[in-house]
Amino acid sequence: MKIRKAVAHRRRRAFVIETYSGSRYTFPFARAEPPPSVHDPVVEVHPDPELGREAVTYTLASGAEGSVHIDHVLEYNEDPGTIRELLVHKLSVAAKARLERSELSVRETCRRLGTSPAQLYRLIDPANARKSIDKLVELLAVLDCEVDIIIKPKAA
Repeated sequence: MKIRKAVAHRRRRAFVIETYSGSRYTFPFARAEPPPSVHDPVVEVHPDPELGREAVTYTLASGAEGSVHIDHVLEYNEDPGTIRELLVHKLSVAAKARLERSELSVRETCRRLGTSPAQLYRLIDPANARKSIDKLVELLAVLDCEVDIIIKPKAA
């Protein structure tokens, strides 16, 4: 995700980051490293082309520089897409580990899933985020796993 614009909002004590998709996110100064303060305010902030416009670089009055990556911003704001990607990643890692320990052959696993070996390897690849959660749950069921999703309130 690329950053279009970034502003240091002093009253909110946060960076306001706008992406090319039109989404706006805030990221508090307190989470940045080094953190801006009243005595050392932000004098410049911009999307960093050296980091592929996927991060914001800021300069403090003292001359110290820091960067905030878009992944940290999305994680802080609990972006639904990011949460989905993390869930898919966890399920992929679990499926890969189970497949390696399973006594079923890859061919038998593919037959029971109704898919090809290439698709199976895409399913267990943790780097591939473009897959459905339901196919991962089906794969885990074929590998004799029970998948439970627990929904609970966040800890304060």
